[in-house]
Amino acid sequence: MRHLLTLKDLTTAEIEDVLAIGKALKEDLKRGIRAPLYPNCVMGMIFQKQSLRTRVSFETGMTHIGGHAIYLAGDVDFGKREPIRDFARVMSEMVDLVMIRAKHHEDVVEFAEYASVPVINGLTDYCHPCQALADIMTLRELIGDTTGKKFSWVGDANNVALSLAFICGKLGMKFSMATPKEYQFSDDILQQIHDNAPEADFEVTEDPVEAVTDSVAVYTDVWVSMGQEDEKAKREKDFAAYQVNAELMKHCPQAYFMHCLPARRGFEVTEDVIDGPQSAIIPEAGNRLHAQKGAVVWLLRQLH
Repeated sequence: MRHLLTLKDLTTAEIEDVLAIGKALKEDLKRGIRAPLYPNCVMGMIFQKQSLRTRVSFETGMTHIGGHAIYLAGDVDFGKREPIRDFARVMSEMVDLVMIRAKHHEDVVEFAEYASVPVINGLTDYCHPCQALADIMTLRELIGDTTGKKFSWVGDANNVALSLAFICGKLGMKFSMATPKEYQFSDDILQQIHDNAPEADFEVTEDPVEAVTDSVAVYTDVWVSMGQEDEKAKREKDFAAYQVNAELMKHCPQAYFMHCLPARRGFEVTEDVIDGPQSAIIPEAGNRLHAQKGAVVWLLRQLH
């Protein structure tokens, strides 16, 4: 049974297949074609965290391919009301695949272990593979071939950053991240990045200018993620020098600005950048729909 829990789960060729399917489905949609590839297929969507893009994109995507999505939030009390292994086995009797947006990655791993249907990670504290797929799809639409190009991250070394490091390594992009020493990836995570793509060009610096110079994309995320509210004051102070603003973007005039959203304008990014001519945030968000349709169709094809 194939799942999409992290981008380590897919080979380079498989990532390319997912992106190709998503691209083809997007082109069909532009022509008004919404082929019911999987009529009456049902996705169970489990949410432990709030969502806009994840919920709307998966629900819309399932409708486009002729299926249906069921939204499951606090009423099912995932991970608390009953053992995850029971939850997974029961869900597998009723739906064709499952997407989970969870607080703890290990819960999604356990769910997939007991599930007999494909499971998609819609976000965990460890990684966000669907976002990274949409990001690369967007960048390729903007610049064409991304092989050998430099992709920059400025800010916290979080779940989104890890998925981007994984996909850039698999697809032959240089990944450069500027992060304060205290917030950089652990040695264990760095080893995972290396194991994911041993030949990957990956670098970490504390200097945002160094990270973004010669980049084709500059990416950031909130400095305080859900669950880190107690660290808000400290994080805002520690990351103050890592704001993506017009001055920083002068060092990469050809780069596109990217963000997984929602953004805290005036903190990790300034208004003039996020709303400026280099910003790709809206097509990037839109491509969550298309990249995830690619992932869903790819996973369903593995069953037959």
